[in-house]
Amino acid sequence: MTNRLATESSPYLRQHAGNPVDWYPWGEEALRVARETDRPILLSVGYSACHWCHVMAHESFEDARIAALMNELFVNVKVDREERPDLDAVYMQAVQAITGQGGWPMTVFLTPGGAPFFGGTYFPPEPRGGMPGFPAVLHAAHDAFRSSRADVERAAAEITGALRAAPLPEGADPGPDVVSQAVSRLVEQSDPRHGGFGGAPKFPHPAAVELLLRHGFPGADAAALVALTTLDRMLRGGIFDQLGGGFHRYSVDAGWAVPHFEKMLYDNAQLAVVYLHAHQLAGDAAHRRAVEATLDYLVREMLLPGGGFASSQDADTEGVEGRYFVWTADQVRQALRGGDGVAEDAGGGDDASRAAAEEEAAALACRVFGVSPEGNFEGGRSVLSLAVSPDELAEELGGSRVEAAARVEGLRRRLLAFRQRRAAPGRDDKVVTSWNGLALRAFAESGAVLDRPDYVQIGHNCADFLLAELVVEGRLRRSWKDGAVGVGAFLEDVACAGDGLLAVYEATGEPRYFDAAVGFAEEILARFRDPGGGYFDTAADAEPLLVRPSGLEDNPLPAGRSTAAQLFVRLAGLTGEQRWRDRAVEIVRPLAPAIGRAPLAFGSLACVLDQLVAPSREVAVAGPPGAAATRALLREVWRRRDPYRALAWGPAASVPLLAGRLPLAGLPTAYVCEGFVCRAPTTDAGELAAELAPVTGSPGLTSTPESRFDPGD
Repeated sequence: MTNRLATESSPYLRQHAGNPVDWYPWGEEALRVARETDRPILLSVGYSACHWCHVMAHESFEDARIAALMNELFVNVKVDREERPDLDAVYMQAVQAITGQGGWPMTVFLTPGGAPFFGGTYFPPEPRGGMPGFPAVLHAAHDAFRSSRADVERAAAEITGALRAAPLPEGADPGPDVVSQAVSRLVEQSDPRHGGFGGAPKFPHPAAVELLLRHGFPGADAAALVALTTLDRMLRGGIFDQLGGGFHRYSVDAGWAVPHFEKMLYDNAQLAVVYLHAHQLAGDAAHRRAVEATLDYLVREMLLPGGGFASSQDADTEGVEGRYFVWTADQVRQALRGGDGVAEDAGGGDDASRAAAEEEAAALACRVFGVSPEGNFEGGRSVLSLAVSPDELAEELGGSRVEAAARVEGLRRRLLAFRQRRAAPGRDDKVVTSWNGLALRAFAESGAVLDRPDYVQIGHNCADFLLAELVVEGRLRRSWKDGAVGVGAFLEDVACAGDGLLAVYEATGEPRYFDAAVGFAEEILARFRDPGGGYFDTAADAEPLLVRPSGLEDNPLPAGRSTAAQLFVRLAGLTGEQRWRDRAVEIVRPLAPAIGRAPLAFGSLACVLDQLVAPSREVAVAGPPGAAATRALLREVWRRRDPYRALAWGPAASVPLLAGRLPLAGLPTAYVCEGFVCRAPTTDAGELAAELAPVTGSPGLTSTPESRFDPGD
């Protein structure tokens, strides 16, 4: 027997369709039943890849006794936070106001009118570790609602009032000193040993690393040292899937060794771009491999037949966290045994020599990937890391680095092939617009920079999927699953889609993607901007909630307003229209003091401010898109790291930056303008290379030399 969630499109909601809990999806029916029966609402919010969401579901929602209590006392509502980030944001603020902390699963108790009066996160079925048992929480919330109704209503009103954001200050136009302050603050907050920021648990913070990369000079610079140390330590740690590529959500320890195992599209799309920029800065082949391993993982595991990308992979396999990813030494031996992958070094000798070669390969694999008898995870298992680099292995074995790298790659492939026979983690096949917008940028930009037309094509296909399947009657939608679309898009969706489409335009030269991005930017102004200059996360005609959410800080994704500002800055460069720059300044100005004080929370907006105060550069390439000479000019543009550049190419005058710029003497021609000064056009790729000197940092910014950066440290 199933409940109402069986007909929902969300995989997360459908996971609860067989619960004995009488779940409702969020909607008017649930709210009406609560009002008519005068029962409080139990709102449970989670997502498919969340380990503790699965734990609470198994312990409590699948328990007949607890479910009967929930059904008797409450109207029970289940929400997928990835489908409804607006509900998640509003009620998470409430839980944080009530308890001082938040997280998922989120459990909130509401009045029949939807106002929160009590809440928390995970509750065990019985008292444990200082936490009350879930049945006791249910009784307490219900008893308070029945016996102290006036107090509950008053508390709910106070909490709701606290959620209403105060207007942002007007502020003054910020200068490069704010960016300098943010960079210095990030360096101060960094972990000098392991990279990253703060202690455990440790998150990647891609926007903060991106800001440091923009202001880093490899060799003698604190910003570069922090950024590159962070990226290198992550790449060698367990947060990176050493066999299959891609990054897990975060590390439970300060050294990136043991992750929370879910893999999210948004993390991997953002980190691919940051590693790409690190490769452009430092020229380290390991960073290129990180980009390709991450994007290849997304193609192999997350790409859907229509061209969109799935949302996530679960942390759990068969109900056990991390089972798919962790190893024992015996499992390594089994994977490298002749019948299960062949120990190739045995060379077809007798059984004894073959067994010896297999044992040698297993011992080497355990050493390289950090598999120990005691393990670093539950049950004596090990999360794989790169414990020995190819350089270290070459020195140890007395061979070349190339030989050592080839040997490590051979071990990786055999272990991966063996792992792929295991039961795989569950995948949430829901297509989320904002996350796919991030993927658009990752594939399009990486394909252009690395000269990987296959990546550009994947970005191209994803863009076409979004425009065909997620735009309904001229309005972008939040999500898609098996042909069914979700609610109307949120600010982050429209902004990320627009920004991603600009990346696809710059990689392909197809003006329809530019036109679509402009359309989304116009939609932001029409539906998400307040006449006074504020920006909301929901459209003006969206379902009204207790408050209209207006997020300021980055979470795993950049804040919606920050991505909108980035889109506006990029459009200013491609169109020459001052209004786009004015709208970006409008977003940044009131938050400038916060950017300098708390760059981890405002990293993406710090990058936008950096673009606003740095000299802009516009590059237009006029010429037949398929001509070899046109491609040669474009390669010179792409191979240089320049976060302040706007690039236009494709059909003549299809984009304002191309207007009046024609091929000279019939030859493909590049036009470069910087800081309101235009240089002489050139048809020569070598001359263009000389004009496109690397750009690093905003004017007036300085970096403090600390020590020479050595990737081997």
